[in-house]
Amino acid sequence: MGGTNFNGLALVHELVRQGHDVSVLNRGRSEAAIPESVTRLIGDRSEPDTIRAALAGTEWDVIQDVTAYHPEDVELMIELFRDRVGHYIFASSTVTYAASGLLPITEDHPDDRTDAQNEYGLHKLLCEDVLWKAHAEHGFPATSVPFSMVFGPHNMISAREQAMFRRVVDGRPIIVPGDGETLLQVGHVDDQAKALEQMMGNSATLGRRYNLTGSEFVTRNHYVATIAAAAGAVDPDVRHVPHETMDALWTGDVLVDIGETGSMLQTRSTSEGRANPRRSAGAQRFQLAQLVQHLAPNIHHWNASTVFSIDRLRTDVGWAPEHTFASMVEDTFAWWRGTDLAAQPKDWTFEDNLLGAIERS
Repeated sequence: MGGTNFNGLALVHELVRQGHDVSVLNRGRSEAAIPESVTRLIGDRSEPDTIRAALAGTEWDVIQDVTAYHPEDVELMIELFRDRVGHYIFASSTVTYAASGLLPITEDHPDDRTDAQNEYGLHKLLCEDVLWKAHAEHGFPATSVPFSMVFGPHNMISAREQAMFRRVVDGRPIIVPGDGETLLQVGHVDDQAKALEQMMGNSATLGRRYNLTGSEFVTRNHYVATIAAAAGAVDPDVRHVPHETMDALWTGDVLVDIGETGSMLQTRSTSEGRANPRRSAGAQRFQLAQLVQHLAPNIHHWNASTVFSIDRLRTDVGWAPEHTFASMVEDTFAWWRGTDLAAQPKDWTFEDNLLGAIERS
């Protein structure tokens, strides 16, 4: 389900490399370099009857679902494929986990279903609720895989590593929250595709959740330094934001115009999840989280490290990431420099206004 963008695209290529007979189902609107052997089916999840028309009566060894964002998405899959699928793998997200001072966060860590959770995270949890109920009641062969921040070629969230590439290449100031020693963790899209392929048909994974990310965690300072080195920047202009100033910006006590955003991944959010005013504490918090990649700013405070255990996946599946953080950067930077993304204009309104606020603090 999906298969033409970022995670799904990498997965399709990995499945074909491993000799699988692959079909993708999506709206058919995205141009993508998928192998000729892949069968393309057309359906729109916002119009469930088109999914029924495309899939009714079919049977599959495995369904990899990377585009289920709402509980009704997985309810339809259960309706169509009860006793008709060998393994259903649901792409979830680590934004579902509650904040924690105990690291790394494992799959048994409490979820956050409080008012702090946003629609995306809550609906991923509701999808899991539906799947675990179906697994318990009639053995629906479901596995949930929470992805952490994904790094790599074709990333649609341009405000992450691609924005850092631009800052470094253009010689812009690089704004780092606090002292830069907060830890973050990312995984390479190709490593994650290999994990999803290796999980398929493994009965040990049924009814379980598996964190999926890289093996290394790095400080914000190391993140910036690694990208700068890959870009050949000898002395990047790094500006650390004092702790008190970051607190005031995070809470919204100090607000600046965030400019034209639109950097987040499209997830078919409902109308409640679409508002994005140019001056609000919530919108500003998400922009601050893009200065250096920071997971789920609605859950994790600006100076909270986010590190996840992948031991369960290592143990049950035998998978291990191949990429280091440095190789992720080298691979992705080389891809970025070879596309027209490097020349596309970028709205730096928020960061320019933020620099002014920092100077005045």
